[in-house]
Amino acid sequence: MKLNRTQIIVASAAMIIAAILAQVLTPRELMARTTASLNLQKVIPQSFGTWTLVPSISPVTPAEPEGYIQPDRYSPKIYSQEVARGYSDGRGNIVMLMVAYGPVQNYRMKAHRPEICYTANGFRVSNKYKTQVSYRNGAKPINVTRLTTQRETRLEPVSYWMRVGNDIATGPIESQIIRLKYGLHGIIPDGALIRVSTIGLSPDESFKLQDKFIRDLLAAIPPDELKFFIGVPG
Repeated sequence: MKLNRTQIIVASAAMIIAAILAQVLTPRELMARTTASLNLQKVIPQSFGTWTLVPSISPVTPAEPEGYIQPDRYSPKIYSQEVARGYSDGRGNIVMLMVAYGPVQNYRMKAHRPEICYTANGFRVSNKYKTQVSYRNGAKPINVTRLTTQRETRLEPVSYWMRVGNDIATGPIESQIIRLKYGLHGIIPDGALIRVSTIGLSPDESFKLQDKFIRDLLAAIPPDELKFFIGVPG
């Protein structure tokens, strides 16, 4: 089909407008640059309530794939932090904590999602569902995702949530929607993933213990640092 002069002009104008909008709507402000970078090793206490650090415990962590290269200049290693610890409640129960932070939702942050991280480590993931955890009287509950992982005889129930900017996400789709919301304002949000898990207990017992751990941990975090973990409740 042969286009006339008017159609060519309209098509050209549409392409120019699309190119301009793409430039205008591309997020450019990195949220991590406008906030102080926390030292998570210091902010997360080694003991709180009845919980004490167990140095010999190593939570499951993702490994960089062979040949992986840092994707872009918005992901400098100096900003990335990961804290992996085990805590005992003094009664023989162990809870493992993993907190991962990144200035953007890059590969490393995605790799920390339990569905990816545990599967890559040989675990089978099942019984995934969403729920809420009340961490303080009068405060809005935290939306969390729960799932069960198993590798041979090791049963490890997991609870986790992701902070994207000032919002909480419980999965990749919700995380993407939040990122788009910030992108419309020209902002690249930073992000954190908070994960707790247990072994040696049934899923019901594990989740009950994890809820207590989450409440005790957040109660021990300084108030001015709390939004790093739970965002800004709307």
